[in-house]
Amino acid sequence: MKRSLAAGLLALFAANAVAEEAAWSPTTFSLSNGMDVVVIPDHRAPVVTHMVWYKVGAADEAPGKSGIAHLFEHVMFQQTTNLAPGEFDSIVSRSGGQNNAFTSWDYTAYFERVHKKELGTMMGLEADRMVNLVINDDPKGPFISERDVVKEERRQRVENNPGVILQEKVLSALWKGHPYEITVIGRMEEVAALTPQDGLDFYREYYSPENAILVVAGDVTPEEVRTLAEQHYGVIQPTGSAHSERKWQPVAPLTETQLITHADPKVRQPVWSRYYLGVSQRRQPEEALALDVGLEVLGGGMTSRLYQSLVEQQKVAISANTFAWTTLHDEGPAVMTATPAPGVSLEDLEAAFTAEIEKVLAEGFTEAEVRRARNKLAADAIYGRDSQSNLANTFGAWLALGGSVEDILSYPDDVRAVTPEQAIAAVRAVFAPEKHYIESHLLTAEGDF
Repeated sequence: MKRSLAAGLLALFAANAVAEEAAWSPTTFSLSNGMDVVVIPDHRAPVVTHMVWYKVGAADEAPGKSGIAHLFEHVMFQQTTNLAPGEFDSIVSRSGGQNNAFTSWDYTAYFERVHKKELGTMMGLEADRMVNLVINDDPKGPFISERDVVKEERRQRVENNPGVILQEKVLSALWKGHPYEITVIGRMEEVAALTPQDGLDFYREYYSPENAILVVAGDVTPEEVRTLAEQHYGVIQPTGSAHSERKWQPVAPLTETQLITHADPKVRQPVWSRYYLGVSQRRQPEEALALDVGLEVLGGGMTSRLYQSLVEQQKVAISANTFAWTTLHDEGPAVMTATPAPGVSLEDLEAAFTAEIEKVLAEGFTEAEVRRARNKLAADAIYGRDSQSNLANTFGAWLALGGSVEDILSYPDDVRAVTPEQAIAAVRAVFAPEKHYIESHLLTAEGDF
């Protein structure tokens, strides 16, 4: 009887799992003007997340025009021929929704989260600003006023933050000569020099339906989304100016090891870091999965090798971890970082950290710790399906990079298939002794050596 009950429960669990998988699996189609559409059903609440992803980011900016992709994100919230300044946000707010946007090196995305009955309204708003944005030479107009806002944002978020200043310097050196070299917010002097004509040229070149991806996650059916998308977006004519070829390219390996430091009175605790050139899931999917698993074992949390050794046992650090930016289109950094315990110099911390890394690279990983790491990564991806906005972001970002829906659906199985041998091989390849790196020291005003 017990065996029968257990078998029944397992069968029920399996059936529910299959049903849940089918329920959240997306439907994709394209409009006649080239706009791609992804619909992800989520019927737990009468809410939808509506996103428009443009396949343009900081990496696509023309030389000397850094920051325009991010600035343009700001301008998109201002004025159209049909909406007064601020009216876009007001309509979303009156609808009981939330909205925002963000810019990366690889894409720009806009989103609204509203009751399902407001989906058509949100599509109308996004479609309107895709074609009717107001950009003029008025000193108080949308472009120039938002340019001033971005300049102040850079002062507050970058120039007033010692850690961000240091990271900007490090990433610029890591990506030297690559389109990622300049931070997304841009260089202050180049942002200040951007003109309304620059904005108009950028708008005409990249903001077109064939260069956009519509993602709708929520309490809707594919048929409902198709009808509304055809009504609001399908009538927009493609401009044909959007680039089919992006400016992406492999990142050149570092040719020398560098030390970059930054000291500031605002720094209360020094931080030691090393930045190596990592791998990209778009360019090297198997190596990127293996690296993510390996870095989870090495420095992914309080049970990791580094934390247990440096924080719990040797007590030379109050934090120690490793991570990699594997979700950019091109290669991003793989990072080692630690904060010293009181009374421990950065020099002593570095020696202890390096010794532990060398030990791990020599010994390898155990089956148990790799199993725990890969199961955690797989579980995080599965639990992420509980968040409607996370679903929309996951699919939108990956498709904007040129990835496929199948890549996302298979991720939990793919990451669970990583072996200990693959995980340690990926870590050894990135952190090999002969590899050059950029070391960074965030210091107090007095210095920490």
